[in-house]
Amino acid sequence: MEKILTQKIKLNTDDVSLYIRREDLIHPFVSGNKFRKLKYNLIQAKEEGLKTLLTFGGAFSNHIAATAAAGKEHGFKTMGVIRGEELADKVHGNPTLLFARQSGMELVFVSREEYKLKSQNDLLNHLEQRFGPFYLLPEGGSNALAVKGCEEILTPEDSDFDYICVSVGTGGTISGIMNSAMPSQKILGFPALKGDFLKNEIRQFSTKENMNLITDYHFEGYGKINADLIEFINTFYKQNNIPLDPVYTGKMMYGIFDLIAKDYFPKGTKILAIHTGGIQGIEGMNQKLKSKKLPLIYWQ
Repeated sequence: MEKILTQKIKLNTDDVSLYIRREDLIHPFVSGNKFRKLKYNLIQAKEEGLKTLLTFGGAFSNHIAATAAAGKEHGFKTMGVIRGEELADKVHGNPTLLFARQSGMELVFVSREEYKLKSQNDLLNHLEQRFGPFYLLPEGGSNALAVKGCEEILTPEDSDFDYICVSVGTGGTISGIMNSAMPSQKILGFPALKGDFLKNEIRQFSTKENMNLITDYHFEGYGKINADLIEFINTFYKQNNIPLDPVYTGKMMYGIFDLIAKDYFPKGTKILAIHTGGIQGIEGMNQKLKSKKLPLIYWQ
């Protein structure tokens, strides 16, 4: 049984209460929503008799790292198709890709143009001819079985929360939460990317209307941060001893704190924020921050 831990967060107001679900503590290497997304996909791959997992991701992908670790633990060969041919000779300087390779994942580097074809049959057929049969996991890991796993994030004990907050990448995690939430609960999604396409992605997996996307806290796009966000993450860590990844959960928590300060939530509201993991990505982000002479993120 996975570990479930909920911690109360220190606030400067008593008007609302905020808790965080520590999904990042589920597994040392397959943390947060990646554990949830992979759970039933691994079962399905075994039922289909497939011994190889193949998936896609970028240079600091949490999904790549998690798939490599899960494959090693459960006896699968793993293959990662990585966006950017220039990364092929930079693996030893990239914490995420190095971890994946050390976990047994074979890395295949493709151009950004070829990577855009990742969902097309021509590329998938080429990969199957080259590497043999595989179980395909989409970029980010979101599919129907991933949503099924994410439906298990909420427990019956969570029914007294008024709001459930979660960061949004490919839409699978928030879809699972929407499906399993109580009718009275409101779901707030905090996208890490710019654009309105996420609503269509989410509608693939959930028909419920209990969700709003809060689009003001993406910090100009996926993987982009600034000094204000770094300061918030570091202050939060000092006060609560909880590390936040800067791509997803850090932005969500920044947004929640800002909404609380702006009286977005009615008095007496009880909020549950979902920590979706991603801590492995901090080391790579700190490399970028160091090169830009920006403060580093505290996390251990």
